[in-house]
Amino acid sequence: MMRFLVWKALLGLFAFDVLGFGNNFAKMHRFVTRWRVSPRRAPGDGVGRVCEAINYACVWYPKRVLCLQRSLVTTCLLRHCGVPAQMAMGARNLPFKAHAWTEVDGCAINERRDVQNIYEVLELC
Repeated sequence: MMRFLVWKALLGLFAFDVLGFGNNFAKMHRFVTRWRVSPRRAPGDGVGRVCEAINYACVWYPKRVLCLQRSLVTTCLLRHCGVPAQMAMGARNLPFKAHAWTEVDGCAINERRDVQNIYEVLELC
């Protein structure tokens, strides 16, 4: 099961690059907004398994994976597994910095615990 999730995560990272989401924010936003949560019931450890698969995929992906790519793939993979995840995008003023992460039930996952205190959430999708 884990190997299959890692392959799905790698495919998602690759699709992000091929579809040009890094260069077209509106297209990327529409894609993740339209991705629906699967009606199947997520296993109890589904969030942990997806996060672990994403971590492995990021290690094996030939390019550096940035937060926007990682959060999009994590969100879509979680939704595919039946977990109602949201992708959050935020920014801070000084020094200016933007960041993206995935949330489940309002809690950031696979991310530093204080990310919601550091960045003001600008968009949830």
